[in-house]
Amino acid sequence: MNKAIIYILMLFMGILTACDPIEDRDTLTGVITADQLDISATPILVNGLRSNKIVLINHSPVSCEWDYGVGLSQKALDTVLMVIEGDSPIKFKGLNADGTFIEKTLSVNVEELSFKVPAEWGLLCGTGEKEWVWASSNCWGNGGYLINQAPAWWILSPGADLDAQAEGEGTVDASLVFSIQGASLTKKRSDGTTAKGTFSFDMTKTTNDTSGNIWAIGKLKTAGVTVLVGVSPDEGKAPVYEYDIHTLDEETLILSYAPAGSGEWGTAYYWVFKAK
Repeated sequence: MNKAIIYILMLFMGILTACDPIEDRDTLTGVITADQLDISATPILVNGLRSNKIVLINHSPVSCEWDYGVGLSQKALDTVLMVIEGDSPIKFKGLNADGTFIEKTLSVNVEELSFKVPAEWGLLCGTGEKEWVWASSNCWGNGGYLINQAPAWWILSPGADLDAQAEGEGTVDASLVFSIQGASLTKKRSDGTTAKGTFSFDMTKTTNDTSGNIWAIGKLKTAGVTVLVGVSPDEGKAPVYEYDIHTLDEETLILSYAPAGSGEWGTAYYWVFKAK
């Protein structure tokens, strides 16, 4: 009996030992190169034309992130919305089991915007990117929160006084470039330097005044960069990354910011830009 028990134990240990190399090989099969990726980005056909809805598929043994220009997806299977016609890159980043990253860029061609695109993309970015500069006058200052929709109290125009608020950002040759690709926002200062980040907007987040009327038509958020002179003077010139949108059309963009807790007639700051 004792010999039988010993034999069984030895057999069991042999099985465990034999399994180790198999587990190692399984781990190694999860490490692939960019050339081995099995991924696709395919427009949905509508009436025979390639639409702006794109089906993303990742069959590879890697976790993933898709960058389709105006957003990100971390799903192996997803359908995303493009906002412009023509050729656009879709960037794929995969994470191997050993922690290494692999990247590959696919190109998709959209023949028709068959699915509705929020109009704000075109207003902010034009057909791909759009440059905005300060309004000729009365472009920055403060006014009453939930009352005014543009500077009303302390009012500055492009020039030395505005530039003193953030050097290089308050003159007529400073600008903002909103781009669809990567939802990027580039700030160009008058000294030639630039700062780049991203932006997003949500036109469902309206703000009403105390009478229930719409005071702001949506929200604009930036990351990694502010708009020109994007500071809050009443908070030690702290950078501002979230703005109320008051006007957004082909020619005019008006934004505002008020510190948290501001009530009606509290101080809000306003930015007025025009399309270049």
